[in-house]
Amino acid sequence: MSRTKRVTRRGFLARAAAGAAIAPVVMRSTAFGANDQFAMGFVGMGGQGRGDMGGFLGFTKELRAVAVCDVHEAHREQAKSTVNSRYGNNDCKAVNDFREITQDPKIDAVFCGTPDHWHALITVDAMKNGKDVYCEKPETLTIRQGRIMTETARRYGRVFSGGSQRVWEDYNWYHRVMWGGAAGKLQEVYVNIGGPSGDCYLPAEPVPPGLDWEMWLGPAPWRPYNRGLHPFTWRSFRDYSGGGMTDWGAHHIGGALFAAQLYDQPLPVEVHPPDGKEYKQLTYVYANGVRMYLGGAWDGPLGFKGDLGEVPERGKPRIPPPPTPIQGYRGRGGIFGDFVHCVLTRQRPFRDIEIAHRTVATCHLANIAFWLKRSYKFDPETEQIVGDPEANRWIDRPMRAPWTL
Repeated sequence: MSRTKRVTRRGFLARAAAGAAIAPVVMRSTAFGANDQFAMGFVGMGGQGRGDMGGFLGFTKELRAVAVCDVHEAHREQAKSTVNSRYGNNDCKAVNDFREITQDPKIDAVFCGTPDHWHALITVDAMKNGKDVYCEKPETLTIRQGRIMTETARRYGRVFSGGSQRVWEDYNWYHRVMWGGAAGKLQEVYVNIGGPSGDCYLPAEPVPPGLDWEMWLGPAPWRPYNRGLHPFTWRSFRDYSGGGMTDWGAHHIGGALFAAQLYDQPLPVEVHPPDGKEYKQLTYVYANGVRMYLGGAWDGPLGFKGDLGEVPERGKPRIPPPPTPIQGYRGRGGIFGDFVHCVLTRQRPFRDIEIAHRTVATCHLANIAFWLKRSYKFDPETEQIVGDPEANRWIDRPMRAPWTL
């Protein structure tokens, strides 16, 4: 290649996206210059989304925010103002429909901070259009969505980071102690966590000015607007989220799986809801005999037992963590910097989509057991519930037309 025909990162990505339907994209950091700045669009500009965008805006050398999207006009205009103020201009694009960002060839990466029921549709469309993705947790609404998101990331050669900063930042004491061998051979894991979501029976209220309620619902079943759904408390309702189980579960269960070195291992083979008899708490059983219980941690959100004892030890001060080498975030600047670094180097981030999928799928398995109030067996290879067609229907959900995945 002559020096006068330098391959820019955006040009390389556009050609890679065009060929993605034929073969997976494999990109090297040498494909673009070290001083390239990638363009990023932001979808879902509520409080969490704008907060996350503020974190990304700190990486001025590596990325430039160029577009924002929200179905609520006030949110997107506030986000647009933030971006324009950051760069001292007035050219940030503000849109109502996420496809104006995910399908924009000038955009290299997409942030998704919408309610959970939109995550899969937005991120898959972004990846198919050659974008890398950072998605807020919980990354999925169903187990099948997570598998599709993972397969799409691999097929199209995309960097996909899930958004739980707490997995590393809050729980790395557990990680270092457990990876250092303090518990010995793992036997039991305890996670204190919230409960599942449920049905929604909120009455109809007038739609606020500037809110595209039809687009907010998207693939979810139609229902009238209620202020209990927007802008935040939708997490309690099953059509949009898995409740506290997936919200904090993405953090707590993610931290537990990483500390126990189960984060990249097959999902559980049995799930048992509490029955007041044999199972006092919801219980997962792994193929290697390890059991994980929801509830019962004795000092903080997590607890572990092995053949050498407990972590942390009951009634004793926590021991200083050993200097155990563990792969944490890449680059600089926490989980946002990890994503930025991986976009530029094509490495997989700390919360790669496969790891995020396994974490949230574990949460979904608990919700299914709670909703049906019965035990079941699970095949981690096929990611299907065995011998229980009713339970297996919860592996995925139908989407309201015209939306499909």
